Amino acid sequence: MNEFSILCRVLGSLYNRQPQDQVLVPLFTLIRDGKLREQWPLEQDDHLKRLESSCDTEALATDYNALFVGPECKVSPYASHWEGGPQEADVRAFLTSRGMPVGDAATDHFGQLLLAASWLEDQSAEDELAAQVALFDEYLLPWCGPFLGKVEAHAITPFYRTLAIISREALQAMRDELAELEAESGEE
Repeated sequence: MNEFSILCRVLGSLYNRQPQDQVLVPLFTLIRDGKLREQWPLEQDDHLKRLESSCDTEALATDYNALFVGPECKVSPYASHWEGGPQEADVRAFLTSRGMPVGDAATDHFGQLLLAASWLEDQSAEDELAAQVALFDEYLLPWCGPFLGKVEAHAITPFYRTLAIISREALQAMRDELAELEAESGEE
């Protein structure tokens, strides 16, 4: 798994799952122990240190639920709820056309879109670059700025405020990497 995939998988999991989910226990252990910082491919040490010091699962669960869960949530994690965001059916059709298995869960969830980016990267299909660019440009970037801004503004815990900042910077770095790859492939 390469750096792009790792970034998408870690960030996608943190947005897609409740903090007390048993699947996240190893990830939160890595964060708390400073081990994620050692392996993180971007220069975000100060942000990661803030995550390390704010990993109280109970407080995070309360904040996560207030931010992202239910009709009264402060920040909808679904693209279709945002101006410029794609409709869920369009995201589902795109991912299905790329061969990604999709279940019953909404595919336009911010965390799911990041996990889909990881999946596309890991599949290494011949047209993988075009698929990743499309995912970023059509399904993720048009609405993620306002979404992450609201997360940062409404989060109670430093963890989710910092996660929004890390996510914004990581998405920009990943899109820049895709642009470089596009330029290189255009030169061949």
